[in-house]
Amino acid sequence: MTTMTETSARFREFKMPDVGEGLTEAEILKWYVQPGDTVTDGQVVCEVETAKAAVELPIPFDGVVHELRFPEGTTVDVGQVIIAVDVAPGSGDAPAPAADPVQEPVEEPEAEAEPKGRTPVLVGYGVAESSTKRRPRKGAPAVPEAAAVAAAVQAELNGHAVPAAAPAPSVPAQGGAAGGRPLAKPPVRKLAKDLGIDLATVVPTGKDGVITREDVHAAAAPAPAASEAPAEAAPAPVAAETQATAETTAVPDSARETRVPVKGVRKAIAQAMVGSAFTAPHVTEFVTVDVTRTMKLVAELKEDKDMAGVRVNPLLVIAKALLVAIKRNPEVNAAWDEANQEIVRKHYVNLGIAAATPRGLIVPNIKDAHDKTLPQLAEALGELVATAREGKTSPAAMAGGTVTITNVGVFGVDTGTPILNPGESAILAVGAIKLQPWVHKGKVKPRQVTTLALSFDHRLVDGELGSKVLADVAAILEQPKRLITWA
Repeated sequence: MTTMTETSARFREFKMPDVGEGLTEAEILKWYVQPGDTVTDGQVVCEVETAKAAVELPIPFDGVVHELRFPEGTTVDVGQVIIAVDVAPGSGDAPAPAADPVQEPVEEPEAEAEPKGRTPVLVGYGVAESSTKRRPRKGAPAVPEAAAVAAAVQAELNGHAVPAAAPAPSVPAQGGAAGGRPLAKPPVRKLAKDLGIDLATVVPTGKDGVITREDVHAAAAPAPAASEAPAEAAPAPVAAETQATAETTAVPDSARETRVPVKGVRKAIAQAMVGSAFTAPHVTEFVTVDVTRTMKLVAELKEDKDMAGVRVNPLLVIAKALLVAIKRNPEVNAAWDEANQEIVRKHYVNLGIAAATPRGLIVPNIKDAHDKTLPQLAEALGELVATAREGKTSPAAMAGGTVTITNVGVFGVDTGTPILNPGESAILAVGAIKLQPWVHKGKVKPRQVTTLALSFDHRLVDGELGSKVLADVAAILEQPKRLITWA
C-alpha cells in the first residue's frame, strides 16, 4: 500500500504504509538514501521491520530527498510521514524542513477544571485545584541546565554535599513544569516502556529538559551501590584485605546481562505461540521409521535430468509425503473458527516451512502446494528457504498457511513436540536422520532412521485421524514407491 501526501506542488511526503495485514507500526532498520540524493519512482529508500518480516519500501515518485523524518532504529506508527521529497528541484528556495514529529513532545490534554461550587459525587473525591500547565515555548527561559541538575543528584547519591553553585534539584527530573508530564519523544517513550522505566524517575540531559534515549539507557543501568556507613571499629588487616579484594573483583550486573527489547518478529512469535499453546488443545504422536529407501531416492533424484537446477534433499520427499497423506485424509487440513463455532475444511494446502533466520523463526508457506509436481515443489521450496535466510520474506508469504513442517533434525535433534501455528490444525516435526541398528528382513543391520512427531488440534483432529496421517507419512518414507500409487 502506497501512502503519500502533497505539501505543495513541489514537495511531497511519503507516509509509513501498512505493509502487512492491519499492522500499526514498523521499525526503520536502514535508510538507503540521504538528504540531497536523487530518487526515482520505485526506488527502495529504506528497510523496515514489522511484526511479521523485514520489508523494503519503494518511493512512489521522482525527485530529490529533502528530509528524513526519523533516524534508523525508530519505531514509527503507520500513517506518519517518514520522508519528504522535492519533486521539482531548482524551482525556488526550499522551505525549512517540516517540524520533526518527534521533536516536540506531545502532551496529553488535562481534564477540564470542575466549575466552582460543584459538589463531589463520590466520598473522598474532591475538586482538583490545579490549573492546566503548558509546555514552555521555544525562546522562553530555559529550564536550568540539566547537566547541573544531574551532577547535583549524583552528588547526593554519592554522599557528597551539593555544591553551592549548583541549582537546587527541586526542578522536576523529567523536565517541564513541576508535576507536569515528562518531556520525551515518542520513540523514547516507547523505549522506556520496553525497558520498564518510569520517565518520571529519569534525569533529562536534552535541550529544554527533554529526556533522550541515552537518559533512558542510563536509568536502565544498575545504580552504583550506596557506600556503607563506616564501622565503629576499624576492621582487622586481614578482613580489610579480603574486603578490598571482593570490591576489586566484583562485576557489575550490566556486564553480566544483556537486555533486548521484545519487538518486531520476536514479539509476534511470542504472542502467537502463547495464544496457540493456551487456545488449541495440543496432542503429539511419534513414530520412528526406517528412511533408508528415501535416502536412496534422494540420491537418484539428484542425478535425474528433470530435477536439474533445483535443490533435492530429504525435506522435499517428506513434504511430498505429507501432501499425499493429507490427500488421503483431507479432514486434517482444517481450522477451528471460534467466533462462528465452525470447523473450516480447506480444499487447498498452503504448506508452511519453518525457517530459522537472524530475526527469529518464521513460517512462510508454499501456496497451493497440493497442485505442484515434485520439480515444482522443489523449486518453490528452494526459493522459500533462500528468501527467508536473506530476511526478505514478505508478510503475504507467511499468511494463509494450513499445515506446517519444522525440520529440527538439521540441528541434530532427534524429535520435538512442535506448537501449532495459529489457524492451523497440524504441524509435523522431522528429527535427525541417523545411521542406527535396525531389524531389517529378520536381521539387525545399520539403517538410516528418523523420528517424526505430529502435533494436532484435538478439537477437530481426533486420535484416529492424527494417527492415520502420521502412519501414512511414515509408510511413504519407508517405501517411497507409494508416492506413485497413492499420489
